[in-house]
Amino acid sequence: MASPPKLHGRAFYESLGSPKFVVAPMVDQSEFAWRRLTRSFLAPQENAKLLAYTPMFHARLFEETPKYRDTHFQATKQPVGTPECDPTSLFLDGNPNLDRPLFVQFCANDPEHLLHAAEMVAPYCDAVDLNLGCPQGIARKGHYGAFLQEDQDLIYRLINTLHKNLSIPVTAKIRILETKEDTLAYAKNVLAAGASILTVHGRLREQKGHLTGVADWGYIRYLRENLPKDTVIFANGNILQHGDVEKCLEATGADAIMSAEGNLSDPSIFGAPPPVGQEGREYWRGRDGKGGYRIDAIFRRYMDILHRYALEQEPPERRPLFVVGDDESWLNDTASQNGNDHEEGPARKKVKRDNATKQRSTSPNIVAVRPHLFHLLRHFISRHTDIRDMLARTNPGDIDGVEKVLDMVERRVAQGLINYERTDGKSIEEEEAITSKPKAQATTAEPSKEDSNGKEQQDIDDPEYDPESSVATVKACKRPWWVAQPIIRPLPKEALAKGSIKMSKKEKKKQEQAAAAAAASTAATPVDTGSVNGNGQTQKVEDELPETDEKDGGIKEPSIDAAAPELMNDQLLSG
Repeated sequence: MASPPKLHGRAFYESLGSPKFVVAPMVDQSEFAWRRLTRSFLAPQENAKLLAYTPMFHARLFEETPKYRDTHFQATKQPVGTPECDPTSLFLDGNPNLDRPLFVQFCANDPEHLLHAAEMVAPYCDAVDLNLGCPQGIARKGHYGAFLQEDQDLIYRLINTLHKNLSIPVTAKIRILETKEDTLAYAKNVLAAGASILTVHGRLREQKGHLTGVADWGYIRYLRENLPKDTVIFANGNILQHGDVEKCLEATGADAIMSAEGNLSDPSIFGAPPPVGQEGREYWRGRDGKGGYRIDAIFRRYMDILHRYALEQEPPERRPLFVVGDDESWLNDTASQNGNDHEEGPARKKVKRDNATKQRSTSPNIVAVRPHLFHLLRHFISRHTDIRDMLARTNPGDIDGVEKVLDMVERRVAQGLINYERTDGKSIEEEEAITSKPKAQATTAEPSKEDSNGKEQQDIDDPEYDPESSVATVKACKRPWWVAQPIIRPLPKEALAKGSIKMSKKEKKKQEQAAAAAAASTAATPVDTGSVNGNGQTQKVEDELPETDEKDGGIKEPSIDAAAPELMNDQLLSG
């Protein structure tokens, strides 16, 4: 019997249920357990609204190295692509009952390697995506991701090879270029090569780490208005909270939004908040009406998923999640408060459990646990540093150790909730003080008019609004430390002011010239620093933004900025 014809473009997108929410491909961070956790915050009938991507895989390594495949993609019980693999023995990744729709993302610079890797995963996913957005140094060295954008012919061949030879559709994720016109030409090339869906990250390649800044939704809107009407576009960038989803869809005209770091700090980001009075035990709403899912509730869900799927065992029996009014006697258990071991079972059972944990320590779902928790608990551990240290001392793969961290987190959250109620909310007021605005002395690239969108847009009418400050965004997103909330990056000018980055020699010289011109001029017109050209389009970012002394290094557990714990300093995990 002949296979059904391969769908393309909007017909393919609609066959998936026209999802509006997309979990971004993140290096070692969008694995099955995290995707499953994100899906758990949507009602079962709403799961068609969510599409997820795997982490980015290296196509050549995936094709050539069974160990690499086994430690990154577990679609079957045996490693995919080996003689022992039984394609009917479905496991986790791409399981139709657990993990669809799913796109698998590869980075590549050789069409044949990409095709062979894609053929291995095709039976277990809905599409294969080409990463053209990774901005990190490792992508520069390996010549992939965003560092292919100067070679449009190679990009065409990579996509077209899959389009012509793969049994499932191919999609692509790009970053914007310096001008809207160049970005449009880039997008047209990707679509002409055969991409069914185009994801656009509204930042340039140079915008990473301390230079991340704000994504430009105006570029995505420009593509929407100038590409064929049936083009499927996903928008990526500036999605910090659930309310940003509709703002982005309206501003860009995109079909769906993709979230990376917003999803890492709050995997419930796609789920609508429960109505007032129906919060239950997991969702907390304060006296000011602001709320969110509690971190101990999310942590619990995550651990239960790891037990049930990655470790293939039933989760431990847990007491009901604490709410004020419950019995508080368990909080006086000093042994547990100190993180000490509970009474052990027979030694033989202990050894068996340890061996099981060790055997699974190479699972991509287990390896990712600590980095995920450092993101999820960022605001919590900036205050409870003993639990931060406890988590840091937990060995990768030590699920029993992570369970002890969960117990400590639940105790601190319970105490925080009790104090909040007893003080009528005053216990949190001092902790919600926002760091004062930095007084930066250097200029960086100014956003164009169309850049005033996303989180910037909602605060534009604030009399204290400053487009070069993240303070307004922090204020809008701020919640008590027991609530999941976004991690806000300082904008480039703020990072420059506090010494996290240094100004480039070219920028210093430009400032000196501007100052000299201002002194010599009798005109009252302010000097244009050159960050925006006459057409309102940003010029070359590497000429405008200060250079960073930060080193690229792949995935790492995020660091805490003691001076401003609300702000994030780490690299983007996604292109």
